[in-house]
Amino acid sequence: MKIYLSADIEGITGSIHWNEGSADQPEYRYFQEQMTKEVAAACEGALAAGADEVLVKDAHYTARNIIPDMLPEKTKLLRGWTEAPEMMVAGIDEGYDGAVFIGYHAAAGSNASPLSHTMNPKLQSVTCNGEPLSEFDINAMTAAYYKVPVLFVSGDAGLCKAAKAAYPGIHTVAVNEGLGGGAVCLHPHTAIVKIREAVENAVKGYKKAGLCPMPERFRIEICYKEHAMAAKALNYPGIAHKDDTTVVYEADDYMDVMKMFFWLL
Repeated sequence: MKIYLSADIEGITGSIHWNEGSADQPEYRYFQEQMTKEVAAACEGALAAGADEVLVKDAHYTARNIIPDMLPEKTKLLRGWTEAPEMMVAGIDEGYDGAVFIGYHAAAGSNASPLSHTMNPKLQSVTCNGEPLSEFDINAMTAAYYKVPVLFVSGDAGLCKAAKAAYPGIHTVAVNEGLGGGAVCLHPHTAIVKIREAVENAVKGYKKAGLCPMPERFRIEICYKEHAMAAKALNYPGIAHKDDTTVVYEADDYMDVMKMFFWLL
Protein backbone atom coordinates (compact mmCIF):
# COMPACT_ATOMS: atom_id res chain seq x y z
CA MET A 1 0.00 0.00 0.00
CA LYS A 2 1.31 3.43 -1.00
CA ILE A 3 0.16 6.67 0.61
CA TYR A 4 0.75 10.16 -0.75
CA LEU A 5 1.03 13.07 1.71
CA SER A 6 0.98 16.80 0.90
CA ALA A 7 1.82 19.34 3.62
CA ASP A 8 1.27 23.08 3.91
CA ILE A 9 2.01 25.35 6.88
CA GLU A 10 -0.84 27.88 7.19
CA GLY A 11 -3.10 25.17 8.62
CA ILE A 12 -0.54 23.88 11.11
CA THR A 13 -1.55 24.12 14.77
CA GLY A 14 -1.28 27.70 16.04
CA SER A 15 -0.34 29.30 12.72
CA ILE A 16 -2.15 32.66 12.39
CA HIS A 17 0.33 35.11 10.81
CA TRP A 18 2.20 35.22 7.49
CA ASN A 19 5.54 35.65 9.28
CA GLU A 20 5.13 32.21 10.80
CA GLY A 21 5.48 30.64 7.35
CA SER A 22 8.38 32.79 6.13
CA ALA A 23 11.88 31.36 6.57
CA ASP A 24 13.41 34.82 7.04
CA GLN A 25 11.29 35.56 10.11
CA PRO A 26 12.17 34.50 13.70
CA GLU A 27 8.74 32.91 14.29
CA TYR A 28 9.24 30.49 11.42
CA ARG A 29 11.54 27.97 13.19
CA TYR A 30 8.88 26.95 15.70
CA PHE A 31 6.23 26.43 13.02
CA GLN A 32 8.69 24.61 10.76
CA GLU A 33 9.21 22.12 13.59
CA GLN A 34 5.49 21.85 14.34
CA MET A 35 4.76 21.27 10.66
CA THR A 36 7.37 18.51 10.61
CA LYS A 37 5.98 16.92 13.80
CA GLU A 38 2.44 16.87 12.38
CA VAL A 39 3.67 15.37 9.11
CA ALA A 40 5.73 12.79 11.03
CA ALA A 41 2.66 11.88 13.12
CA ALA A 42 0.61 11.37 9.96
CA CYS A 43 3.35 9.18 8.47
CA GLU A 44 3.50 7.12 11.66
CA GLY A 45 -0.26 6.65 11.54
CA ALA A 46 -0.17 5.56 7.91
CA LEU A 47 2.67 3.11 8.53
CA ALA A 48 0.91 1.69 11.59
CA ALA A 49 -2.15 1.09 9.40
CA GLY A 50 -0.11 -1.03 7.01
CA ALA A 51 1.29 1.42 4.47
CA ASP A 52 4.45 0.11 2.82
CA GLU A 53 5.50 3.51 1.52
CA VAL A 54 4.65 7.15 2.23
CA LEU A 55 5.76 9.88 -0.12
CA VAL A 56 5.70 13.32 1.51
CA LYS A 57 5.44 16.44 -0.66
CA ASP A 58 6.66 19.60 1.07
CA ALA A 59 4.13 21.98 -0.45
CA HIS A 60 4.66 25.32 1.28
CA TYR A 61 6.42 28.36 -0.22
CA THR A 62 10.02 27.24 -0.93
CA ALA A 63 9.03 23.58 -0.52
CA ARG A 64 12.05 23.27 1.78
CA ASN A 65 10.37 23.41 5.19
CA ILE A 66 10.09 19.87 6.52
CA ILE A 67 13.09 18.71 8.57
CA PRO A 68 14.01 15.39 6.92
CA ASP A 69 15.56 13.53 9.87
CA MET A 70 12.43 14.06 11.98
CA LEU A 71 10.39 11.83 9.66
CA PRO A 72 10.08 8.04 10.02
CA GLU A 73 12.72 6.15 8.05
CA LYS A 74 10.17 4.40 5.81
CA THR A 75 9.05 7.71 4.30
CA LYS A 76 10.36 9.51 1.24
CA LEU A 77 10.40 13.31 0.99
CA LEU A 78 9.88 15.32 -2.19
CA ARG A 79 11.46 18.75 -1.63
CA GLY A 80 11.46 21.72 -3.98
CA TRP A 81 9.13 22.49 -6.87
CA THR A 82 9.12 20.09 -9.81
CA GLU A 83 7.45 22.72 -12.08
CA ALA A 84 4.77 20.15 -12.91
CA PRO A 85 1.10 21.23 -13.19
CA GLU A 86 0.21 19.10 -10.17
CA MET A 87 2.04 21.71 -8.04
CA MET A 88 1.25 20.94 -4.36
CA VAL A 89 0.67 17.27 -5.15
CA ALA A 90 3.53 16.81 -7.59
CA GLY A 91 4.59 13.19 -7.88
CA ILE A 92 1.14 11.75 -7.35
CA ASP A 93 0.03 9.08 -9.80
CA GLU A 94 -2.30 6.10 -10.20
CA GLY A 95 -0.02 3.94 -8.07
CA TYR A 96 -1.12 5.50 -4.77
CA ASP A 97 -3.91 4.03 -2.68
CA GLY A 98 -4.81 7.22 -0.85
CA ALA A 99 -3.81 10.80 -0.14
CA VAL A 100 -3.39 12.66 3.15
CA PHE A 101 -3.25 16.45 3.48
CA ILE A 102 -1.64 18.11 6.51
CA GLY A 103 -1.72 21.80 7.47
CA TYR A 104 -4.30 22.93 4.94
CA HIS A 105 -6.44 26.07 5.23
CA ALA A 106 -9.64 27.74 4.07
CA ALA A 107 -10.17 29.25 0.62
CA ALA A 108 -9.46 32.85 -0.32
CA GLY A 109 -12.01 35.22 1.17
CA SER A 110 -13.10 32.83 3.93
CA ASN A 111 -13.42 33.92 7.57
CA ALA A 112 -12.46 30.41 8.69
CA SER A 113 -8.75 31.25 8.91
CA PRO A 114 -6.75 34.45 9.37
CA LEU A 115 -4.49 33.07 6.61
CA SER A 116 -7.22 32.03 4.16
CA HIS A 117 -6.04 32.15 0.56
CA THR A 118 -5.99 30.02 -2.57
CA MET A 119 -2.44 29.48 -3.83
CA ASN A 120 -1.61 33.18 -3.92
CA PRO A 121 -2.52 35.93 -1.40
CA LYS A 122 -2.92 38.30 -4.37
CA LEU A 123 -6.13 36.50 -5.37
CA GLN A 124 -9.52 37.64 -4.11
CA SER A 125 -11.24 34.39 -5.02
CA VAL A 126 -11.12 31.29 -7.23
CA THR A 127 -14.32 29.44 -8.11
CA CYS A 128 -15.30 26.35 -10.08
CA ASN A 129 -18.83 26.33 -11.49
CA GLY A 130 -19.72 29.06 -9.00
CA GLU A 131 -18.32 27.33 -5.90
CA PRO A 132 -15.25 28.66 -4.01
CA LEU A 133 -12.08 26.62 -4.47
CA SER A 134 -9.55 26.06 -1.71
CA GLU A 135 -6.13 24.54 -2.21
CA PHE A 136 -7.64 21.40 -0.70
CA ASP A 137 -10.31 21.33 -3.43
CA ILE A 138 -7.78 21.90 -6.21
CA ASN A 139 -5.50 19.15 -4.93
CA ALA A 140 -8.34 16.74 -4.16
CA MET A 141 -9.47 17.05 -7.77
CA THR A 142 -5.91 16.49 -8.94
CA ALA A 143 -5.79 13.34 -6.82
CA ALA A 144 -9.12 12.23 -8.32
CA TYR A 145 -7.72 12.82 -11.80
CA TYR A 146 -5.20 10.10 -10.95
CA LYS A 147 -7.88 7.93 -9.27
CA VAL A 148 -6.48 8.53 -5.77
CA PRO A 149 -9.01 9.13 -2.95
CA VAL A 150 -8.28 11.74 -0.27
CA LEU A 151 -8.46 9.96 3.08
CA PHE A 152 -7.64 12.74 5.55
CA VAL A 153 -7.12 16.47 5.97
CA SER A 154 -6.02 18.57 8.94
CA GLY A 155 -6.23 22.34 9.23
CA ASP A 156 -8.77 24.94 10.28
CA ALA A 157 -12.27 24.00 11.40
CA GLY A 158 -13.94 25.71 8.44
CA LEU A 159 -11.95 23.72 5.92
CA CYS A 160 -12.56 20.46 7.79
CA LYS A 161 -16.30 21.13 7.90
CA ALA A 162 -16.38 21.85 4.16
CA ALA A 163 -14.32 18.72 3.42
CA LYS A 164 -16.71 16.51 5.41
CA ALA A 165 -19.70 17.96 3.59
CA ALA A 166 -18.16 17.45 0.16
CA TYR A 167 -16.42 14.11 0.74
CA PRO A 168 -18.44 11.80 3.03
CA GLY A 169 -16.18 9.39 4.87
CA ILE A 170 -13.11 11.63 4.89
CA HIS A 171 -11.31 11.84 8.23
CA THR A 172 -10.38 15.28 9.57
CA VAL A 173 -8.65 16.95 12.51
CA ALA A 174 -9.43 20.63 13.07
CA VAL A 175 -6.44 22.16 14.84
CA ASN A 176 -7.42 25.86 14.56
CA GLU A 177 -10.75 27.70 14.60
CA GLY A 178 -10.55 31.10 12.92
CA LEU A 179 -11.92 34.19 14.68
CA GLY A 180 -11.40 37.20 12.44
CA GLY A 181 -7.68 37.89 12.46
CA GLY A 182 -7.00 35.26 15.11
CA ALA A 183 -7.80 31.65 15.95
CA VAL A 184 -8.44 29.32 18.86
CA CYS A 185 -5.84 26.55 18.59
CA LEU A 186 -5.40 23.07 20.00
CA HIS A 187 -2.42 22.36 22.21
CA PRO A 188 0.32 21.33 19.74
CA HIS A 189 0.91 17.97 21.44
CA THR A 190 -2.81 17.19 21.39
CA ALA A 191 -2.91 17.96 17.67
CA ILE A 192 -0.04 15.57 17.00
CA VAL A 193 -1.77 12.73 18.89
CA LYS A 194 -5.10 13.36 17.15
CA ILE A 195 -3.50 13.48 13.70
CA ARG A 196 -1.63 10.21 14.20
CA GLU A 197 -4.75 8.39 15.41
CA ALA A 198 -7.02 9.81 12.73
CA VAL A 199 -4.63 9.07 9.87
CA GLU A 200 -4.18 5.49 11.10
CA ASN A 201 -7.96 5.01 11.08
CA ALA A 202 -8.30 6.70 7.69
CA VAL A 203 -5.64 4.56 6.05
CA LYS A 204 -7.06 1.36 7.54
CA GLY A 205 -10.31 2.13 5.73
CA TYR A 206 -8.76 3.26 2.44
CA LYS A 207 -10.64 0.67 0.38
CA LYS A 208 -13.96 2.27 1.39
CA ALA A 209 -12.93 5.78 0.33
CA GLY A 210 -14.42 7.42 -2.74
CA LEU A 211 -12.89 9.83 -5.18
CA CYS A 212 -13.48 13.56 -5.11
CA PRO A 213 -16.51 14.26 -7.35
CA MET A 214 -15.51 15.82 -10.67
CA PRO A 215 -17.84 17.94 -12.85
CA GLU A 216 -18.21 17.13 -16.53
CA ARG A 217 -17.12 20.66 -17.41
CA PHE A 218 -15.08 23.20 -15.50
CA ARG A 219 -15.87 26.92 -15.52
CA ILE A 220 -13.13 28.59 -13.51
CA GLU A 221 -13.31 32.23 -12.43
CA ILE A 222 -10.23 33.90 -10.98
CA CYS A 223 -10.66 37.27 -9.28
CA TYR A 224 -7.42 39.15 -8.64
CA LYS A 225 -7.00 41.90 -6.08
CA GLU A 226 -5.26 44.09 -8.69
CA HIS A 227 -6.58 44.72 -12.19
CA ALA A 228 -3.09 44.54 -13.73
CA MET A 229 -2.84 40.84 -12.83
CA ALA A 230 -6.13 40.15 -14.60
CA ALA A 231 -4.84 42.01 -17.66
CA LYS A 232 -1.72 39.84 -17.67
CA ALA A 233 -3.81 36.65 -17.30
CA LEU A 234 -5.65 37.48 -20.52
CA ASN A 235 -2.50 36.47 -22.41
CA TYR A 236 -3.05 32.82 -21.46
CA PRO A 237 -4.79 30.81 -24.25
CA GLY A 238 -8.51 30.37 -23.65
CA ILE A 239 -8.82 33.01 -20.95
CA ALA A 240 -11.80 35.35 -21.28
CA HIS A 241 -12.45 38.74 -19.69
CA LYS A 242 -15.30 39.07 -17.18
CA ASP A 243 -14.52 42.40 -15.53
CA ASP A 244 -11.47 44.49 -14.65
CA THR A 245 -10.21 42.05 -12.00
CA THR A 246 -11.83 38.76 -13.05
CA VAL A 247 -11.03 36.27 -15.80
CA VAL A 248 -12.80 33.08 -16.89
CA TYR A 249 -11.48 29.77 -18.22
CA GLU A 250 -13.55 26.77 -19.36
CA ALA A 251 -12.42 23.21 -20.09
CA ASP A 252 -13.63 19.62 -20.12
CA ASP A 253 -10.31 18.05 -19.11
CA TYR A 254 -8.98 18.77 -15.62
CA MET A 255 -5.40 18.49 -16.87
CA ASP A 256 -6.07 21.64 -18.91
CA VAL A 257 -7.33 23.31 -15.74
CA MET A 258 -4.22 22.22 -13.83
CA LYS A 259 -1.96 23.69 -16.47
CA MET A 260 -3.89 26.96 -16.40
CA PHE A 261 -3.66 27.10 -12.59
CA PHE A 262 0.09 26.48 -12.83
CA TRP A 263 0.52 29.68 -14.83
CA LEU A 264 -2.17 31.95 -13.43
CA LEU A 265 -2.50 31.27 -9.71
